[in-house]
Amino acid sequence: MSSIADNIGSVTRRIQKATLQAGRAPGSVHLLAVSKTRSAEELHEAVAAGQSAFGENYLQEALDKIDALRDVPEIEWHFIGPIQSNKTRQIASSFSWVHSVDRLKIARRLSEQRDPALPPLNICLQVNINGEESKSGCLLDQLPQLVGDIGPLPNLSLRGLMAIPDPDQPEASLRLSFRKLADALTDLKASRPGAGPLDTLSMGMSSDLELAIAEGATWVRVGSAVFGARPPKS
Repeated sequence: MSSIADNIGSVTRRIQKATLQAGRAPGSVHLLAVSKTRSAEELHEAVAAGQSAFGENYLQEALDKIDALRDVPEIEWHFIGPIQSNKTRQIASSFSWVHSVDRLKIARRLSEQRDPALPPLNICLQVNINGEESKSGCLLDQLPQLVGDIGPLPNLSLRGLMAIPDPDQPEASLRLSFRKLADALTDLKASRPGAGPLDTLSMGMSSDLELAIAEGATWVRVGSAVFGARPPKS
């Protein structure tokens, strides 16, 4: 069975190869290790292999790990799960990135509750790119207004867009979903200069990261290919 270090090496090589094939600059795509349900010991192993950015979906589980790993300063914590209004204070104080902001109310609360002494909280707007009823995220046509409203908020840095396309689509449709998100970011940068850096596309997972990188991903969110298959729920 492969170790976490072996897996990180394999995923890193996949990212490097896809980046090169897409004609993009080396180092322009970053690995976000999705560590939900994984133990602090597994994260320690990943850090020892050179991984520093970890994505968490569940707040209380994440807070427990953040506390357990306080002696590992190089870790950068990303929140990537759905956000309830009553959880924003702890998210604002504990994370460097939030990839799953999907409405103005959540952005306002994160802005108000982020300690001004901390660096601005990096946020991505989650887009429901395929209009799936079961998924969080704003619709593409809602983006310009949302970006315009969020841009001026203090203590936040609007970095870009995130999406979780329907993984059951044919490959051509999946590629088109990634391209639509990339085009939306390009349009926002052209139409709303000064709204934020708008330099980030958080898209692509273990099974489709090559397609996402070909269409412009800057963060790929990878869980099983790093940590192995999740154990079945008891």
